[in-house]
Amino acid sequence: MQGNYIKRATIEERVKKIIAEQLGVKEEEVTPNASIVEDLGADSLDTVELVLALEEEFDNDIPDAECEKFTTVQAVIDYISQHAA
Repeated sequence: MQGNYIKRATIEERVKKIIAEQLGVKEEEVTPNASIVEDLGADSLDTVELVLALEEEFDNDIPDAECEKFTTVQAVIDYISQHAA
């Protein structure tokens, strides 16, 4: 069980770092409840680039239908945690 916690914590750190880098915001602003569009200022191109960066980082294809559910940072973390290799 501890291994899953460590894995999830590591995924959370990596996701937050990618979001901060892709959206040009400070990592402190990338909180679990932050809205990717409203709080972090992402537009449609930003979200596409974010998904591509996540796919590359986690070596995982993310279907378009799932990308539409990425409204908050926590939604992204949850998806990656469930689908990471």
